[in-house]
Amino acid sequence: MAENRASVYAEGVPCWVDAQLPDVDAGRRFYGELFGWAFEEAYGSSVWARLDGEPVAALAHKTDGRMPTVWTVSFATPDAEATVRRIRTAGGQVVTAPAPVDGAGVAALAADPEGAVFGLWQAGGHPGFGVRHRPGAFAWAQLYARDTGAANTFYGHLFHEALFGPGAEPDFGRAPVSDVFPDVMPPHFLVHFGVDDCEAALGAVNRLGDGCRRGRSPPRTERWPSSRTIRGRRSRCSSAEPSRPRGRGRGECGCGCGCGYGSGDVRAGRAPVQVPTCAYMK
Repeated sequence: MAENRASVYAEGVPCWVDAQLPDVDAGRRFYGELFGWAFEEAYGSSVWARLDGEPVAALAHKTDGRMPTVWTVSFATPDAEATVRRIRTAGGQVVTAPAPVDGAGVAALAADPEGAVFGLWQAGGHPGFGVRHRPGAFAWAQLYARDTGAANTFYGHLFHEALFGPGAEPDFGRAPVSDVFPDVMPPHFLVHFGVDDCEAALGAVNRLGDGCRRGRSPPRTERWPSSRTIRGRRSRCSSAEPSRPRGRGRGECGCGCGCGYGSGDVRAGRAPVQVPTCAYMK
């Protein structure tokens, strides 16, 4: 397994995650109890989540309520400007050009050729995760793509050493969207967090988020390299945030609940279980 922390993460290594939420205070309560996170004010309107004093994630308020509630994974880069040039050359798009973030580093937002959105982070005062690969911290990022071969080509071009170089132990997998989600789901990333006990974590989600409504299909096990995924197929979940009004059309969300296509997972050891961030309440 890769190192748990680094002064500066190597290019292509997932180094940070942030959630765009309609209610940051509600997110603080939910994730604080679920993962034992403490929080402090950060740049702009965002807050940093800390686990045993180490930074593990950020929560920020959505500036546009029409946008999905989503976790975004950022990959380390030594030169954000150079990386976005390679993204454009390879057929991707730059959603937000590289911009400095209060001395912490340089951030950018991009999309691959199929439209899956991810971040870039050029470290300054903030290198990224202070800890990972442990309960309550980042464990894995999974890309659900329509064409995994094309995804391997695109991300291999961007982050070859991290994904395919000698001794590489990536925290980033690729799988077909249709393996887990309805065919209409757009390509997207899913972030996973570590937990000690998957069933206990799901029980906490059920209690904190007013329940997780599953579809008729039972949970299943998928094999990944050195991991086991337990997931409810086409699960229907209420909120990973406390209540919010209905009003979005169904079928837009990556977990199938209808309010957006982003979600997060919790993960016991190397076994992730979905904890949606989509916030569709009953």
